[in-house]
This record gives sequence, C-alpha cells and structure tokens, in this order.
Amino acid sequence: MKLRSPFDRDIARLAVPALGTLVAEPLYVLADTAFVGHLGTSELAGLALATTIVLTLHSVLIFLAYGTTGPVARLLSAGRTQEAADRSLQAIWLGAVLGIASVALLAVVGRPLLHLFSDEPDVLAAAETYLFISLIGFPFLIVTMAANGCFHGRQNTRIPLALAVVGALSNLILEFVLITLLGYGVGASALSTVVVQVAIGVVAVWLVAGWSITNGAARWPDRQAMLSLLHSGKALLVRGICLRGSFSLATFAAASIGVIEVAAHQIAIGIWITLTLALDAVAIAGQALTGKWLGLGDTKQARSATKRMIEIDFAVGAAMGIVVFILREPLAALFTGDAAVTAVVTFLLVHLALQQPMNGVVFALDGILIGAGDFTYLARSMVFAAAVFAALVAAAVKFDAGIGWLWAAISILMAVRLVALVHRWRRDNWLVIGAD
Repeated sequence: MKLRSPFDRDIARLAVPALGTLVAEPLYVLADTAFVGHLGTSELAGLALATTIVLTLHSVLIFLAYGTTGPVARLLSAGRTQEAADRSLQAIWLGAVLGIASVALLAVVGRPLLHLFSDEPDVLAAAETYLFISLIGFPFLIVTMAANGCFHGRQNTRIPLALAVVGALSNLILEFVLITLLGYGVGASALSTVVVQVAIGVVAVWLVAGWSITNGAARWPDRQAMLSLLHSGKALLVRGICLRGSFSLATFAAASIGVIEVAAHQIAIGIWITLTLALDAVAIAGQALTGKWLGLGDTKQARSATKRMIEIDFAVGAAMGIVVFILREPLAALFTGDAAVTAVVTFLLVHLALQQPMNGVVFALDGILIGAGDFTYLARSMVFAAAVFAALVAAAVKFDAGIGWLWAAISILMAVRLVALVHRWRRDNWLVIGAD
C-alpha cells in the first residue's frame, strides 16, 4: 500500500467529517447501553431487544441516504442542479412518510415482536418502555438520514458532522442528568435520545429545504416523484432488509441462549456497529467521489480513486482491530458491572477484532458500488450472504453451539460479502458513466 496518493486529500475531506455523522446513531445506542448497563442486566437485555427493532428499521430505510448521495453527486457533476435539488427535497418528504408509517406499524406489532425475543417479564418491561418512547423520535431520525444523503451528494460532510457532534454531546448530558443525577430508569434513556433526534431533524430539514428551494425544487411532496424514488431504491431496500435482518436474527439467537448472552451480545454488537460505521466513513467518500467521476464520464479516475479507498479502509480496519483486541477487557467492563456479562463480552470482542480488516474492505466496496448505482448486484449478493448466515445460525441454535459459534457465523457472513464484492469490483460492469 502506498503511503500517499493524489486522492487522499479528497477522501479525507469527505471521510473524516462523515465519520462523526455515521457514528451518531450508534453512539446514541452506546450511550444508552453504558448508562442502562449500570441499571441492571435485565434492563440491558431489554434495551438490546428494543434497539434491535429500532436499528433494524433504521438500517432498512438507510436507502434514503444511500439512494440520494450517488444520484445527487452525479446530477451535480453533470450540471443538472435543479434535478439534484428536486431529488433531495422529495427524499426528505419520502423519509417523513416512511418514518411516520414505521411508527404506526410498530405501535401495533412492537409488543408481539418483543415477546418473540424473550419471555422474561423484567426484560420485556424494560424493552417495551424503551421502544415505545423511542418511537416518538424515529421519523426525525429518518428525515435526518435523508438530509445527510443530500449533503454527502453535494460533497458537504461538515454540516452533518456539526449536527452529529452537537446531538451526541447533548444526548450524553441529558442521560447523565436524568439517570445518574436524578435516578430515572430506562425510559429516561430513550427520552434523552428522542429530544436530540427531534432537534437535529428539524435543523437538518430546514437546511436541505432552503438549498433545494433556492435551486428551483418544488416545495411540496410529489407523489410520482416519491414513488419513483421508492422504486429506484427498492434494491437497496432489499439489501437493507437482508443485512439488518441478519443481525436481528443474531440477537434472536443470542436471546434463546440466555439473558447473560443476549446482554453481552448487545454490548458487542453495539461496538461492532459503531466501528463498522466508522469504516463506512470512507464508503461515504466512495459514494460521493464515485458518483462525481462517473458523472463526469471519467472511469479511469473512478477506478483509481476506489482502489485507494479500499486500501485506506483495510488499514483503518486493521488498526481498529488491534486496538479492540488490546483493550477488550477494560472495554467490556465499561458497559456493565456484571462480571458474567463482562467475561462473555471480552470473549466476543476477540471475534470482533479479527473481523475488522475484512469489514473495512467490505464497507469500502459497498460505498463504491452504491455511488456507481450498482444496486441490483448489491441486493442479490446480500440475499445470498443472508441465506448462508441464516443456515449457520439455525445450525448453531439447533445444536446449542453457544454464543461463540454465533459470532463465527457473523464472520462468515462478512466473508461471503467480501468475496462477492471483490469479484464485482475487479470487473467493469459497475463503471457506468452518466448522471442517471
């Protein structure tokens, strides 16, 4: 790997601020995990179940951001600013509609879903409290995600970074006051996150709407435009369902093992998601820069830039893996005072550390192919990887193999994705020029 490249400045300009944006929601969950973890193991297990449902929907709907970044970047590079503005504002409207629809759905099926995961009364009580309070902020979280897709497509990662930093710090302060100082429980943790999500969502929508309307976008929702966005994003929707569904399945399997195991899994998967979204900062650069070069019709620069992104994300993943491995014991103890849970988390963090270099390449390639608009291949390869993972999890549960084998299955899931994505990138099928 070269120490320097002509693309490093552009990648860093986009990836470094994007890092803060991407880890914002997982940091909310990690903050919740840290505070709730010291309330008790049942509360932590309940948090695990509730956040699994919330993050599943968040991951499924992330196509609003990913399906906006590349097209907006390609349209702007091709000089079609009004079309980019229209797409941005209609993505916001679509996010609002889908966010509200998701809340309505979970208001009906949320409790039955939680009962599928666990039959422990204390765990279910904590899960229901956290889930139903957190639903208030969910539409605002989704429109913020759509707004970030617009910002990234414009190669502006500074505004999302500022919003994410303010949000994360505000959430920490609120949780400290409500839980540590005032002694409230798991509901206060959810409420802290909701307050922050609402405030950040309002600001993000105001900024995107202002830019879009200034550049000629229609102010009001356009049914046909939103249906078109939904249609173009259906492959990313399938990808998101399979990806997050795999992790929901992992949580379900962990819950079937025991309360200690699912609590430990919640901590480990929270760290996993935070690290992989940190790796996805380079993927955001991949989306924006790939869209830019393909919009300009320069496939040679597109391939050269993407090669550098893969190298950087592999190196970052390796470095993070080393840090996690070295600090696994104090890191585990940070999130819980239960010695049994700490021991299991320490064990799981070994699996997590070993996955990170591979994860770096996978997430870089994900961003590159999303920026190129290669959504159908991403969906098909993810369906195959999810099917392999589901079979492995079913076998682990059937033979009572334990939490270690469950995490080995997660490693295999990422390995299958790695092979599929590298195979695609090495060919030229994804190098399609133009703004559409």
